[in-house]
This record gives sequence, structure tokens and C-alpha cells, in this order.
Amino acid sequence: MTDEAWWRGAVIYQIYPRSFMDSNGDGVGDLPGITSKLDYVASLGVDGIWLSPFFTSPMADYGYDVADYRDVDPLFGTLADFDALLAKAHGLGLKVIIDQVYSHTSEKHAWFRESAASRTNPKADWYVWADPKPDGTAPNNWLGVFGGSAWAWSPRRRQYYLHNFLVEQPDLNFHSAEVQQAILDVARFWLDRGVDGFRLDVANYYFHDAALTDNPPADYSKPPGWTYLYQRHLHDKSQPQTLDFLKRLRAVTDEYSDRMMLGEIGDDDPLARQLEYAAPGLLHTAYSFHLLDGRKGSADLFKEAIEPWRAAEGWPSWSLGNHDFVRFPTRLGGSSPSAEQVDALMAALFCLRGTLFLYEGDELGLPQAHVPFEKLRDPYAIAAYTGDSGRDGTRTPFPWSATAPEAGFTTSNDPWLPIDPRHAAAALDTQDGKPDSHLAVTRELVALRKAHPALKWGSAEILDAPEGVLAVLRVQGEDQVLCAVNLGATPATFEHRALKGATLLEASHLAALANDLTLGAYGRAFLAVD
Repeated sequence: MTDEAWWRGAVIYQIYPRSFMDSNGDGVGDLPGITSKLDYVASLGVDGIWLSPFFTSPMADYGYDVADYRDVDPLFGTLADFDALLAKAHGLGLKVIIDQVYSHTSEKHAWFRESAASRTNPKADWYVWADPKPDGTAPNNWLGVFGGSAWAWSPRRRQYYLHNFLVEQPDLNFHSAEVQQAILDVARFWLDRGVDGFRLDVANYYFHDAALTDNPPADYSKPPGWTYLYQRHLHDKSQPQTLDFLKRLRAVTDEYSDRMMLGEIGDDDPLARQLEYAAPGLLHTAYSFHLLDGRKGSADLFKEAIEPWRAAEGWPSWSLGNHDFVRFPTRLGGSSPSAEQVDALMAALFCLRGTLFLYEGDELGLPQAHVPFEKLRDPYAIAAYTGDSGRDGTRTPFPWSATAPEAGFTTSNDPWLPIDPRHAAAALDTQDGKPDSHLAVTRELVALRKAHPALKWGSAEILDAPEGVLAVLRVQGEDQVLCAVNLGATPATFEHRALKGATLLEASHLAALANDLTLGAYGRAFLAVD
């Protein structure tokens, strides 16, 4: 794969359709709303967008429980609306990748309704069914991601079915050749429609151990707070057959010009599994939860992401946030991060080799929103409530205006999730055109990456630097860029032979270049190296 492939080194903007822009006043974002705001997305300088699910769904997991893979949920619009969005994006030079949730469907999907009806119907083995143990309990000890057993009882079939996530999300049985073919047909449907690629939800969950072997306990010093972590997940995901199916899916994708597959890979050893799934011939690129699971925005966090990929053949992807994780300023910066610290974290992301993803609102430096308990919508946030807002705190509507009702997201006075006043205060219209805003810094970093092949495609060498400083030398041919970000709360001085004759390309006011590079607390500098 050549460096010229559009997705290599690209910056892609993730849009959560429910929360981006509401066009019809029902309090929920939709496809026409997204289309109306694509000019703004293009103004960021990004290369494309990733759309979270907009397919027909009962919304038990807000679109990640798909009831029809080939249609748009009326809440979001129609297939014609999607076609219009795609055309507008392409006209602006934006690629479009869409979520594909192949591991499981909704219990309302016609496939599951048929499968659950009897043990002898044509789709009887399209899902993972198993008899109970002699005492009536679940077939094995597998645990679901959202807590409790991964098995649910079906009175009609008198069997258990597997659900790695919500009970409303039964797992497809990829050991069935018919299931594999049905999924490949779904992929062709959207590729034929013109999408530029797929983000594959939980891509390492497709296959399970057919023998239903119990998972062993995890090695922990004290019991985890999340039951899923009590086990080593050796048999319920990341099976070798998944790689074989991904080769088939890759072959389908490669029949079309310039398309790509991005995989979400979550495992006990996230970086190693990410490397495995992004090997040549499998996914074009993959991301792990290494940065997303981070709880402190240290230099070491980013160094640990870089190191395993230095000699790897595959291509990584990275993101500081998405719709499932606490927003990065709060998660990595603490309860009250300074504006400089938030910008430093964003700059550290742009030091990395790989494809980068920005989640809507990251460019505004939005903190995790507070959602009152009575306003929570996410079933997991409600079930796990301990005072915080869970996933709903990162899914609240995008703030377009500080003064318009509901931050300009909707004309309804009852948006699906409430607007945090801190988000309204940081709205787009308060930052646009201000040179020291989070928005301006993000635009500068995107433009810098586009202008320098070293930042987009180049190798990444971690340099010795003072405690708290991330220093990376990026090299592509004759283009060399030294990236230095102080992620610590105290000033630091960085010395390196590459600084001789270097010139500043982009820097915060907290950086000064002489014979060495002085970085104030959370200062950053990108330098062209001779």
C-alpha cells in the first residue's frame, strides 16, 4: 500500500448523528442536519468523516443494535438523505466512512426473529445458541461487556443465546458460512452506494470458541470494579478464524477503488492485538483502546503508543476520544485542565505516526458534560451510575452557538440530551476566528500535518527528553520534523543535535528556540530540521 492512499496519515472527524445537528426540530440530530454542517467540517482541513450508526434500530444501544443493515432509521432520515450527504461530502473533498456493526444485531432484526422461532428454521444457526447445563444454568462462564452473564435464556427455543453486549444485542454466529456471506453482501451494498470505507465495530468479536470453553480468571491484586475484567477473554473473542474472515472482507473492499477498513480492537493486550489485526492483507488500519483507556495525559502514554509500531508493517490509527469514552480534557487532564494542557494533549496526538481521528467537539476542547440522572439515556450509564454521566457525558449535542437556544443544535426546547452550560460557553461561535482558541490550534495542527510528509507518513523516533516531555523525530525522505510537547506542569529545556539550524513551524507562546528549546508548562513546538 503506497503512502498516497487517502487514509494513510489522514485526519478523520467522527460524527455522532444524534448529537451533531437537528434539522427538523425533534431534538435529535439527523442526516440532513449533518449535511448542512459539512462546510464547517471541511473548514477544519480534515480528510473525511466517520459516521456512527444511522441504520434502522430500536435504539436499545443507540444505533449499535441494528435491525436493518440496509436502511436508514426514520429518526435520522432516509436513504435519499444519506445519498445527499455523501454527494455533498464528496463535493467538498471529504471521504465518508460508516460504522458497520457485524458482531451482533438487534433482537428486532428479522434474522434473529426467524432464528429464535425454532431450532429447525433456515436461520436456526445464524446466532450463537447453546443448551443449558444440566442444572439449567448458562452454558459457560462468559461475561458480557456491560456486566453479568453473556448468555440470555430464550423460552421459545429453550436454549441460551450469546450476547457479548446488551441482552438486546444477540451475537451472530460467524461459524455459519451463510452468515459470513450475508455480511459480505451488506458490505457490498454500501460500497456500491459509494462509501469510502468502514469503521468495523468490535472487529475482534466476530468469532467465538465453538467448544464454548470457559474463560480463565484474570490475574488481579484486588477485585476489579467492572465484572468483565474478572476474566482473561481467551475464548469469547479474538479467535484465529476472525482473521480469515477479515481477509475475505478485505478482498471485497479491495474490489473497489480506494476504499478502506478501520477496525476497533479491544483486548487484554490492546497494542499487540492492534498490531495483529492491522497486518498486511487484513484491516487497512486499526485502533486500540490504549489512548482511550488512558487516565493521565503523560508523555509515557504517547511513547507507549509509538514504540510497538516503529518497525511494524501495518498502519495504526489513534484517537483521544469517541462516543464511548469520557472526553479527553477531563479523562487525561483532570477535573480542571488549563487551556494550555488541553492544547498540549491535542498536539501530542499529532506527533503520532498513523491515521488520526477527532471526535466531534474535541476541536473545541470540550470537557465531559454533566447529565443529571433523570436525563440519562444510555442504559449502561443508568445501570452503572455512581454520580457521573457515563457515556452520555460524551454524547451531548454539539454547541454551535453560545447565545442561541439549546446552543443552536435544535429548535426544540427538549433535546435528547441536555446542553452542559460549560459547552455552550465554549461554543463554536465563541472560538471561530480567535487565534488562541482550541479550534485555531486544531486547525493549525491539521494544516501542519497536511503540509509535511514527515508528519503524515514518516517514521517516528522517540528522542531522549526531560521528564514529562514527548519528543519525536518524524522523517519522510528529506522532510524532517521534530515534535516536542511538554505534558508536564513545570518548564523543561530540551537539547538535541537536531535543534541546530531548526526553524519553528508551529508553537505555543510557551516555547522559545535558541541553542536549545525551552518549553513552558504544557508548551509545544514543531520544528523543521535541516
